[in-house]
Amino acid sequence: MTATTRSQEAGEAVRADIAAAKRIVIKVGSSSLTTIDGGLDESRLVALTDAIAAHRAEGREVVLVSSGAIAAGLEPVGLRRRPRDLATQQAAAGVGQGLLMAAYTRALGRWDLVPSQVLLSADDLIRRTRYRNAQRAIDRLLTLGTLPIVNENDAVATEEIRFGDNDRLAALVAHLSHADALVLLSDVDALYTGPPHLDTSSRIGHVAGPDDLGGVAIGGVGSAGTGTGGMATKVDAALMVTDSGVPAVLTSADRVGEVLAGGNVGTAFSVTHRRRGTRLLWLRHLARTFGSVTIDDGAATAVRSRGTSLLAAGVVGVDGEFEAGDPVEIRSLSGETVARGMTNFSSAELPMMFGLTTEELGTRLGSDYRKEVIHRNDLVLTHVSGRS
Repeated sequence: MTATTRSQEAGEAVRADIAAAKRIVIKVGSSSLTTIDGGLDESRLVALTDAIAAHRAEGREVVLVSSGAIAAGLEPVGLRRRPRDLATQQAAAGVGQGLLMAAYTRALGRWDLVPSQVLLSADDLIRRTRYRNAQRAIDRLLTLGTLPIVNENDAVATEEIRFGDNDRLAALVAHLSHADALVLLSDVDALYTGPPHLDTSSRIGHVAGPDDLGGVAIGGVGSAGTGTGGMATKVDAALMVTDSGVPAVLTSADRVGEVLAGGNVGTAFSVTHRRRGTRLLWLRHLARTFGSVTIDDGAATAVRSRGTSLLAAGVVGVDGEFEAGDPVEIRSLSGETVARGMTNFSSAELPMMFGLTTEELGTRLGSDYRKEVIHRNDLVLTHVSGRS
């Protein structure tokens, strides 16, 4: 069997998983819901909800992650294009979120479906108590027969704690809701080897993992100019969710019916890893690191090979400024990033702890220091190559 044949069969398996999924997360971006002028295009929204309603009629559950709040709020507040400053984005989102939900309510009402609004912030998905609350809320909304429509809480999100785009949010929601599959909708029908409009570019039907994307040019933003994501963020989201045991397909919004039926459209992404904990998924793919700690060769081997916690005895350097609880990179003596983790100590505290055993830390600095620099439950390995 050739590599091409194996890839085709793997892609068909992913598409079969999509068609059989009992619970699926669908993400649609602003560029797929807006007009050229930037306002909501209700005909596009109706087409999307018609496909979702048909899927729901087959007894499937759907969670929709929808952008479009800021785009919907531009015209009412007198803006011609998406603002660059955060405060104006928040204002547009505050106006547009209600308009977006009203449009969904009208479209879904034709099928006697009730939408339910779920606005999330990054804290809701990385802090365990709030994560469980969000999980219970979505589960209950599905049990009650509603269609949960999820968006980032743009009206209050800050640059420091936001997801950055709804593609990554969709990957986390797929994880949170225990979905069987993720469908990422764009205004481009698939991932291509080059710019889609060129005759020399060909569709990539299947991606087995990050290594398949070596040399593939990924970039660009939505054609309407109202979104924050581009193809790169969609690919990152697909790799992120498949890294946690959920298959994904990337295609255009006008082909959503075909992809839900298992059609050979778009780009299919195979699962690359069993399900991860949400915090580890966040650390690996999303967390903004605030600095780094450098470790000796013995500690690097222990972290890599045995999955141990990082102890002060193996730490030899600190770079950047960070507080206890911040995400940091863990680097080897050669500068290679070995892992990421949530540190128990600040950058100011660590230098006086270098090379000390846990017992020595307790004796010299007090019982509060008798613990790991980074516990293994708050640590995730990273890869040197690939897009992870």
